[in-house]
Amino acid sequence: MSNDALIAAYSAPGRHYHNLAHIEDCLDLLSSVDNLSVAERDLLVQVIWWHDAVYDPKKSDNEEQSALLAEQAVSSDIREQVGRLIRLTKSHQVAPGDRLGAILISIDLSILGAEPDRYDAYAASIRKEFSHVPDAAYRSGRSDVLRRFMARPVIFPDPGFATRYDQRARANMAREIASLNGW
Repeated sequence: MSNDALIAAYSAPGRHYHNLAHIEDCLDLLSSVDNLSVAERDLLVQVIWWHDAVYDPKKSDNEEQSALLAEQAVSSDIREQVGRLIRLTKSHQVAPGDRLGAILISIDLSILGAEPDRYDAYAASIRKEFSHVPDAAYRSGRSDVLRRFMARPVIFPDPGFATRYDQRARANMAREIASLNGW
């Protein structure tokens, strides 16, 4: 997949959140992360660009398909690591000591800790992406996803992101759950 095709994928109709703005936000956050080598930063740039290359909200293998595409496109010296990191975005779970995984997942989830108006826009965009799901099923499913994140002792595996975003993320998700349940 060429760079133009990758940009076109992120610009496809139906991508209300998982689009170029999401990639730009992730890259902006990456630029603020300290203590990365040039190679680590370059690796994470590639992962960010490829992590949502395939996105169909009706399918459950988007991360795997994105990883496979990336593995075909990136240089052989980073292929395995790029694929591994992209696959982490399915569960957003990171093994202890996986520093680059912790940074990536924290960046990807950072929207959860956004200011309330920005979070609300994100939540509305996610609903648009799942417009094919009936309202009752969406409310139930989305609430379940948010509750699972809130049940985690650590939402953001990178300590700096946890300090910055955890409290607001929990408040945002609690507010959205209340809204989804009509409270």
